[in-house]
Amino acid sequence: MRNSYLNMIGLAYRARKCSLGEETIVKDIQQKKAKLVLVASDIGPQTKKKITDKCKTYKVPFEIVDDRETLSHAIGKSQRVAVAILDAGFAEKIKSLLG
Repeated sequence: MRNSYLNMIGLAYRARKCSLGEETIVKDIQQKKAKLVLVASDIGPQTKKKITDKCKTYKVPFEIVDDRETLSHAIGKSQRVAVAILDAGFAEKIKSLLG
């Protein structure tokens, strides 16, 4: 079951419904574009605090998921520590798969 949420992230990425990179994700949170933010469990403490604080301030749900290698592999990029899902449908499906 854990693997299917990674498949959904991959689909969302290929459908161009994701944003990557700390600055882009923070901007999407502030502009209310992000529907869900997925944060790798091994992210640096400062980056984690910055992203999770923005999510709390702008009331965007976030989930701490697998390590950066697993998250990066799901979207086919290297060294990604966070992914913002920009589509409500993908966000709901990923949340339901995460439990």
